[in-house]
Amino acid sequence: MPDALQLLKTRRSVKPMELAGPAPSAAEIDTLLAIASRVPDHGKLTPWRFIVFEGDARLAAGEAIASAFRADHPDATPEQIAFERTRLARAPLVIAVVSRAGPHVKIPEWEQQLSAGAAAMSLVLAAHALGYAASWITEWYAYDRRVLEALGVADSERVAGFVHIGRPTKPPEDRPRPALATIVTNFKG
Repeated sequence: MPDALQLLKTRRSVKPMELAGPAPSAAEIDTLLAIASRVPDHGKLTPWRFIVFEGDARLAAGEAIASAFRADHPDATPEQIAFERTRLARAPLVIAVVSRAGPHVKIPEWEQQLSAGAAAMSLVLAAHALGYAASWITEWYAYDRRVLEALGVADSERVAGFVHIGRPTKPPEDRPRPALATIVTNFKG
């Protein structure tokens, strides 16, 4: 396993269609989820949860996505509908990070939402540490209540992201990163 700094320096997002199997094992999925749940959580609210899509469940969930797409695009081609149906089947494993942020007497919703984002990022990093690659994306269906209802996401919940996990089919390419001088300021008081 690479040391922590090397791990962080080498993490890259890999497009879902560039992820192949085999999928992580059941034990590896448990490890991924245990690590993703070890994030800052002011008030110990656990303002997030996970939905795991593996095997044929990825296509079953895709039926809900395709159905909503077809309803909104009656002129869609069979190829377009097939593409929507396989949205969650492009990678061998997809884990939805669901934000359960809500009003609280002490803990602002913003902090709860950030905790869900931290869970998603920890999931991405854990996948990299286990030798997999990942892509954290939302796409249109993460905001469609018909799809979310079919996936078991309550009205009070939001999808922070769908994390697609698999083995990269080619070495991940880096992208330009912002120069620190353009994003860092030093407070002088």
